[in-house]
Amino acid sequence: MPQVSIMINGRSYPVACDEGEEGRIRDLARVIDSKVAGFARQVGQAGEARLLVLAALVLADELNEANEAARRLGTQPAPENVAVAGSVSRLAQRIEAVAARLESSHI
Repeated sequence: MPQVSIMINGRSYPVACDEGEEGRIRDLARVIDSKVAGFARQVGQAGEARLLVLAALVLADELNEANEAARRLGTQPAPENVAVAGSVSRLAQRIEAVAARLESSHI
């Protein structure tokens, strides 16, 4: 299984992925990094785990709003959006676990 290194908030995280998904994981990481950077500018470096949780919550909220809008229009979310949502969710969980380990090791 390939492994890709992503940068979130200036930290490198190794992430395992399926063959051929390396570019997609990097793209998703850039979205997460952008959200984390925005929160870091607003509230300062409030702790890696907290910034990652905030980013994950915002991304989940955006996805939920998009899915609800699709339902109101009588359509189903595009399969690729469902796949991206799953990838973002799994990636956020991995990053949150790594961040939690990092925070607990600094205490």
